[in-house]
Amino acid sequence: MKKEAISTQSAPQAIGPYSQAIKAGNFIFVSGQIPLDPKTGNVVGATIEEQTEQVMKNLTAILESQQLSLGHIVKTTVFLSQMSEFPRFNEIYANHMKMPYPARATVEVGKLPKDVKVEIEAIAVVA
Repeated sequence: MKKEAISTQSAPQAIGPYSQAIKAGNFIFVSGQIPLDPKTGNVVGATIEEQTEQVMKNLTAILESQQLSLGHIVKTTVFLSQMSEFPRFNEIYANHMKMPYPARATVEVGKLPKDVKVEIEAIAVVA
């Protein structure tokens, strides 16, 4: 199966040896997005709500570069620095996702890049 790297200036550039996303067949595998401003590379927001909003913007930008939307996501994996913030994260996440909701796993981790509160990776299907 052929794979193709996806890159857009509308989302933060990769800060390591990985692609923003990879297209393989009918799937788009979006690398974990943290709440970085695509223009400055700085962390956006101090609260879980602000950071989740920026992560969703970054996911949207990558998908839109392929003429897709959040509605094309079939699976997300969410990494939280504090599971106690899950209800507040979930409220923002729910504002962006529509039914049928993607499958999802959410885990608490010891630390995330740049000490952010949230990171989300996604798998989307090209309809």
